[in-house]
Amino acid sequence: MVSEINKKRLNYLLLLPVAGAVLFLFFYYVATLNCPGGSQADKAGKGFNWLHNYWCNLLNETAINGELNGGRPYAMAGMLVLCLSLGWFWYCFALYTPLKKSYRVCMQVAGMSCMCIAFFIFTSLHDSIINAAALLALVALAGTFIGLYKMRWRDLFAFGLFNLLLVVINNWLYYGGGLLYLPIVQKITFICFLLWVCLVSRKLYRFAEKAATRT
Repeated sequence: MVSEINKKRLNYLLLLPVAGAVLFLFFYYVATLNCPGGSQADKAGKGFNWLHNYWCNLLNETAINGELNGGRPYAMAGMLVLCLSLGWFWYCFALYTPLKKSYRVCMQVAGMSCMCIAFFIFTSLHDSIINAAALLALVALAGTFIGLYKMRWRDLFAFGLFNLLLVVINNWLYYGGGLLYLPIVQKITFICFLLWVCLVSRKLYRFAEKAATRT
């Protein structure tokens, strides 16, 4: 009986990324309420502009309009929760994928390292950190897609490809000068990616539950 209870508890830990995604969105929203203002469209504007402000704007010590950013502590908390949640997601997902141990370890190391680096996106090394984290994320995502394909979770595989398309669009807008539209596309990408992570985590939980009943 004790071992069965422990298995249940361990299985519930697979849902931590879902709780993390919800908590991140809560901190994100609270941070926007405490942001003084200013955006790429109107530097003297008041309050967080959902059409023109970036997530990174909430992490800055000083808002674009020059005022002290009261939303920063909440944004930092949200960033920490997000990084821990995604790092845990890749660690757990790799445990259940039918891949060689070396590939699974590579996915775990890349995913968790990516999140450790990404947390420091608020520093002056913003662009370099994004590039480094993106390279590590590609390794972790490659392992995730291979795992989803081998497990025949084709709906989640397809949704993941849609998320990759959104990432490509983000990069195209960023490097192609389409910064006017980037903030809203960034938010859509955030929502879709977090939803994908939550759906994969829920599927993984159900998969672990079924595996536990067979033993």
